[in-house]
Amino acid sequence: MALADIRREYNLAGLRRRDLDSDPIAQFQRWFAQAAGARVSGRVRGFFVRLYKALFMGERSAFVEVNAMTLATADKEGRPSARIVLLKGVDERGFIFFTNHDSRKGHELTDNPNAALVFYWADQERQICISGRVSRVTEAESEDYFRSRPRGSRLAAWASRQSEVLPDRAALEAKWNELEAKYPGEDVPKPPFWGGYVLSPVRFEFWQGRPSRLHDRFRYTKQQDGSWKIERLSP
Repeated sequence: MALADIRREYNLAGLRRRDLDSDPIAQFQRWFAQAAGARVSGRVRGFFVRLYKALFMGERSAFVEVNAMTLATADKEGRPSARIVLLKGVDERGFIFFTNHDSRKGHELTDNPNAALVFYWADQERQICISGRVSRVTEAESEDYFRSRPRGSRLAAWASRQSEVLPDRAALEAKWNELEAKYPGEDVPKPPFWGGYVLSPVRFEFWQGRPSRLHDRFRYTKQQDGSWKIERLSP
């Protein structure tokens, strides 16, 4: 099949202005809960979601990481890069994730703290785009999250000088084994070059797929008084 022939019709649901919460973070949390399978929309909608998945999604409806998000950053010259990271928290401040400060994204966020996130949940036929400014969370918050990670992940944070060139995989595994011997118990300290970030949003777009590409799309824009302006956009 040619790439140009790959297409899919969107039939699951619509999105109306009255469906939206006035707070975009609350709206995000509602959609996230639905993507994660929480029973927040009633039995009828849940039945049709399950039926749709059974008929049209097949094996594609298997478990996916609903907290996976594309993080887009740019360097000082404005050259963009993007990758998938995992959302680890959301509150009134914004969207929280953790990474190596010395990675490519860490350096880019230092040079240019403007960034964007994209969530795409194919089985819900939904996408959320979020943009804002990124800052680091407190060291205490990074410490708390690091201690919650599995021991192997904590060792990996030390072993991987993220984004640096490696001679081969053996070098990475040798470093991990060295650290495993150095920290034989559960007390693996947080590396000084690792920690959390929070993206404080100024704009959201909620997209719901619709038939014939006449999608529903709404934008929230943060106003100077802290309120949010909601507008329907052309798909």
